[in-house]
Amino acid sequence: MAKGTGTNPQAALRRRNLSAVVHAVAAGDNMSRAAVAAEVGLTRATVSTLVDELIAAGLVTELGAQRPGTVGRPGTALALSPRGPAGIGAEVGVDHLAACVVDLRGTVRARATVEARNRGRAAAQTLGELDGLVRQVTEEAVALGLRPAGLTVAVPGLVGRDQHTVLRAPNLGWKNERTDLTVENEANLGALAELWLAGREKTPAQAPLTDFIHVSAEIGIGAALVINGNLFRGARGFAGELGHVPVYPDGPRCSCGARGCLEQYAGEEAVLRAAGIAPELPGRLKALRTAAADDDAPALAALEAAGRALGIALSGAVNLLDPQAVVLGGPLSELAPWLLPGVRRELGRRVTGGGALVVESRLGRDGVLLGAAYSAVRAVLDDPSEWTAR
Repeated sequence: MAKGTGTNPQAALRRRNLSAVVHAVAAGDNMSRAAVAAEVGLTRATVSTLVDELIAAGLVTELGAQRPGTVGRPGTALALSPRGPAGIGAEVGVDHLAACVVDLRGTVRARATVEARNRGRAAAQTLGELDGLVRQVTEEAVALGLRPAGLTVAVPGLVGRDQHTVLRAPNLGWKNERTDLTVENEANLGALAELWLAGREKTPAQAPLTDFIHVSAEIGIGAALVINGNLFRGARGFAGELGHVPVYPDGPRCSCGARGCLEQYAGEEAVLRAAGIAPELPGRLKALRTAAADDDAPALAALEAAGRALGIALSGAVNLLDPQAVVLGGPLSELAPWLLPGVRRELGRRVTGGGALVVESRLGRDGVLLGAAYSAVRAVLDDPSEWTAR
């Protein structure tokens, strides 16, 4: 709740109206005040007043007369400001750290990435190094006239409902690590980025992507469920642990203690070993892509087996949830040309109705970091009243 609104019905109504207007500007293209009014169902006078507030707060800007071809009397085109509030995202990977800043439009304005061996390293040391990257991109953003609105850190593990505790991140070696930062599961953020940013486009079926399973694959494999445009977290907040779905129950033991988990067949390290590529090799995924493109037999066999295992693991979820699509994101999305055929074949064999739409993420491996950064932007768009009150 924005400061000073309390339970005042008028303040609550104004807050909802401001949010409706700024979301309409965000979703529209070359929209005038009149077009926004028609979109949100408010009078032109009310919308004009709200737009003026948003302009004064630096959230919306005027672009000038609408482009030729606009129906009716042309008005002044509106857009989200490129110099308003901005979201900061950071990412802890097993072998890298990253941070970026996006503006209200979702455009990346500053970014920094470093290689870092985070497996087994103390959380405090890792987060301390990450803090340096966050400070760097924040300073760059402020120099561009942006105002930081919040920070979210993506982690490859289970996060408590307080969003300050990493309960378990086995590929980092973290357990019950408490931080003052806002943290979120990386697969969840990848899915939200797909919904918020890539979702502005259309699927091949020309329908908005609002019900889907997003698979984020790196060292481990996570998934996130988006149902009716909302992230589904589950009763304890742990929904989406796809990497520990058993594919072959008598298979090798996993880090979680079970046997035959998906990560043992489709996780990055498993695929690299099967392809004959050392998991610690710099540029290992590029090497795997090159080998596959050159029709290297071990690489092709490893990717075929990984795709088949992904399809088997996903088939139960697809049968249960009947999503619009399965979206492959994260670093392994770069291997989609070789992974997706196996996934599609298994889903076609195992899913009632003949399978499901399976697509590569339009954001690729950047989805997680973009989702972390844009989550702060969404908070501004959902409640801009705090910014208009300043």
